[in-house]
Amino acid sequence: MATHRPAAVAPRTPLQQAALLVGAVFLLVGVLGFIPGITSDYDSMTFAGHHSDAQLFGVFQVSVLHNIVHLLFGVAGLVLSQSWQGSRGFLIGGGVVYLALWLFGLLIDRDSAANFVPVNEADNWLHLALGLGMIALGALLGRRARRRVP
Repeated sequence: MATHRPAAVAPRTPLQQAALLVGAVFLLVGVLGFIPGITSDYDSMTFAGHHSDAQLFGVFQVSVLHNIVHLLFGVAGLVLSQSWQGSRGFLIGGGVVYLALWLFGLLIDRDSAANFVPVNEADNWLHLALGLGMIALGALLGRRARRRVP
């Protein structure tokens, strides 16, 4: 009688582990943004726009849309961490998105309708750190080992 052995699962590379961890953190932050107490002024949260006074950890301005973006980014990280290419793309591409969001936050009038995400000063600096950190992880851990030629 033949036995069926499941296919061996290749261990995750450090790049894939980093993408998985970053994705899990985004997912956690998205969930926490919907929990009163962890998010202060929860009852003032709006779907989108700068009128939301809700703040994750009492610091980072959030809205329903902002939390949904974190959730989707988290799911993307978990899914894309299944492959080396997906992990690198998530970290570098996501880092570029967060750098763009940082620039967006610097350029807009925070009291205008353009601040639809919404973002505040703390969000801006966090977006800069996330963007640079994700790109650094993707670039440094994403370097392919050079094959030695005898």
